[in-house]
Amino acid sequence: MWLVYALLSALFAALTAIFGKLGVANVNSNLATGIRTVVILIMIWSIIMARGEAKGMSTLSKQNITFLIISGIATGLSWLFYFKALQLGKVSQVAAVDKLSVALTIIIAVLFLGEQLTLKTFAGASLIIIGTVLLAWK
Repeated sequence: MWLVYALLSALFAALTAIFGKLGVANVNSNLATGIRTVVILIMIWSIIMARGEAKGMSTLSKQNITFLIISGIATGLSWLFYFKALQLGKVSQVAAVDKLSVALTIIIAVLFLGEQLTLKTFAGASLIIIGTVLLAWK
């Protein structure tokens, strides 16, 4: 089932790039990111409340909260830089470079989470890096 969710994530990430590029035309990229963030905030909290999932807040540890906050900061910075890049560059190039995050995630997971780097994972990450360079190259 994870694959279905991952494919849906990829589809909506692609739509995010297309609609984001259209949305930042002649608009400050930080303002555009702020508007997008408010929409996401309302959407996610509506889902949480409708499904009664807010009660899970009491089970969060300090470690959960700390890492979720850090993750939120990283996400916010990623969105700010992504929208600025979309405003300045071609969506096909920006999206390709953004997906370099997959290879970076693999490297960081190996270094800091102790995940195993298999030949298949190494080859896949290498191909992502090569593809990113090819698509970003003018």
